[in-house]
Amino acid sequence: MPAVSEPYDAPAIVTFARELQAWRNDAGLNKKQLADALGFTDSYVGQVELCKNIPSEEFAEALDTYFKTNGLFERLRTRILETRHYSVIPPGFPAYLKHEVRSDAIRNFSPNLVPGLLQSRGYAQTVLGANQVPEIVEQLLHERLKRQEIFNRDMPPRTWFLMDEAVLRRVVGSREVMREQLSHIMEFSERPTNMVHIVPLSVGFHDGLGGMFTILGFEDGTSVAYTESGGEGVLFTEPSRIAKHLVRYDLVRGYVLDVTESRALIRTVMEEL
Repeated sequence: MPAVSEPYDAPAIVTFARELQAWRNDAGLNKKQLADALGFTDSYVGQVELCKNIPSEEFAEALDTYFKTNGLFERLRTRILETRHYSVIPPGFPAYLKHEVRSDAIRNFSPNLVPGLLQSRGYAQTVLGANQVPEIVEQLLHERLKRQEIFNRDMPPRTWFLMDEAVLRRVVGSREVMREQLSHIMEFSERPTNMVHIVPLSVGFHDGLGGMFTILGFEDGTSVAYTESGGEGVLFTEPSRIAKHLVRYDLVRGYVLDVTESRALIRTVMEEL
């Protein structure tokens, strides 16, 4: 896996790096000496110690063999794979998920990508697979698709999903993946509890283009709001902040096509793919 510019801060990755440095120093070796002994480059050893690269299976096995650690580094690498997906989840999102599973109303606007709750397997796999190792992608994919079980409840939440037309026309993965994704949205929109509206490109600039956001409502009349941009997520529970997102949602909703027109547009885009 290629090195990253900023160090990973996942605890398991940091632990591997510190153990590597400790065992190397105790053996009186510099990075180049250890790299030569293991058959790796000294730059790779340095990347792992600086938490800028995830150790490969071959590297972990080589360390265990060389230092005779009884599988320490392989166990640490396994832990990295088991927990690595947590480090790519935006801050605020784990707390949001706890609210999502108990919500009875979901309002969402997405200007760039199909929202996670509506993503098909192929589309989600493409989005989640960017710059991630396969094991992490599979875990993230499982958790994303599992979220959609909320719609199979006896009393599913009422939903209003607003999307910019650009979301439909942006080919994510392949044309086949997009056809599958748009078909999934069409099927979703046919359920009586779900509303899908599209903001046409002809609208130009509108208040939703600042980023995606979701407002969750609950049976007791309370709400929370969540917004995400640039890999950073923020959950709002203060009534004043939630109110601002409700206003923003209503402003966007003023530009959308009605349900029938939205379905027609989705169908048209599908036929053009």
